[in-house]
Amino acid sequence: MAMLSRTKVMGALETKREQFAQYQQALRLQSDLRNQLLARFMAMHGDVIAAQVKTSGQEWPGALPTPEFDRAEALCIPFEARWESHQEARRWALAMLEGHPVAAVDGSQIPPSKELSIPVAAVQIGWYLNYHVVGGRYEKDVRFEVLTPNELGDEESGDFPDWRVNQRRFMLECEQLVALMERFASEGIAKETLCFFDGSFIISFAGQMRPGRAEGYLDAVRSLLGASKRLAVPLVGFVDSSASRDVVMLVNTVAGPPYMSLTDGVLFDPLLPAWGDRTPFFICARNDPLSQSGAAEFYKDVAFCYIRLAMDRPPARLEVPRWVVEDGCGDEIVARVLGECIVGAGGYPYAIESADAIAVLKQTDREQFYALFQRFIEQQGLPFHLSRKSLSKQKRRVS
Repeated sequence: MAMLSRTKVMGALETKREQFAQYQQALRLQSDLRNQLLARFMAMHGDVIAAQVKTSGQEWPGALPTPEFDRAEALCIPFEARWESHQEARRWALAMLEGHPVAAVDGSQIPPSKELSIPVAAVQIGWYLNYHVVGGRYEKDVRFEVLTPNELGDEESGDFPDWRVNQRRFMLECEQLVALMERFASEGIAKETLCFFDGSFIISFAGQMRPGRAEGYLDAVRSLLGASKRLAVPLVGFVDSSASRDVVMLVNTVAGPPYMSLTDGVLFDPLLPAWGDRTPFFICARNDPLSQSGAAEFYKDVAFCYIRLAMDRPPARLEVPRWVVEDGCGDEIVARVLGECIVGAGGYPYAIESADAIAVLKQTDREQFYALFQRFIEQQGLPFHLSRKSLSKQKRRVS
């Protein structure tokens, strides 16, 4: 018998037909409101917006305009290059990337399992470097770290939760990027390079954690942004599908009421008609528990824009350290990101795709790790056993 019954699924969906219809109606109403507020917002100059934010007394209005705001017509900075074929686009991309090294880091993890008598977890960080030189010069490598019971234990619950593994992975990804930046700087090629971080520097999720658990994330991002500025190595945080509302909050602040509840991606989707089109950069001023408590002062050290990388989904979000925009490097960095996306597939930077493929740990890798761990423990003469559930799974797989 199949585990999923098509008939029952369709029946359950049918009972919620009205709720889905109501959701679509709400989206249509938001679209009308969006057009109304955007008309007011786009009629303002950047200095007027900044003045209204100051008058409102709102320290964290979601976002702030940069000088690019007045350069963008209807919030769109069009991508000028156009091609007749993918081959032409690829030639453009390779020419754009030539002589500009790129690096990306990604991570994967093996969480602690209750099926093992000794708690253990692991984190693997993978990185990919391409110097984009004639003849090719690449580097692919991993860093593997084991977390012991003492490193996993939660004093509050006496359990071994996943949060420590998640945090360690994030911290190691940032550490490895800093190490690569330092390497590029030591080679005298800092500004020619581009480092990718797969995700956002604006870590609102850490503000929902229990006291004491956010510090590792905060320190890691501060170190990453600080290294980029100190070493003058351009850095991009790539968010393929963003649910952020930073610009929506800014529009609400200076053009409302009434107020929108859309995401930035939905807000900008109709404004970026062609591949490569982007919004002007904004300074991030995210209003969340971290910024309100004074723990995320670095948010305003981050600039971001939205860019069209695929026609069948909302634009992606690009984040860079603020110094990149203030030094006038924004257009060049965006062009390099576009080059990586052309070389990659489906509007995703090739360097990030490669780092992900290097770092990923599959189910078979997890099982191999547990087997190696068991062998290691038994060699130490320590007691070790698997749960009956785990043994049962193994028997079923063998049979």
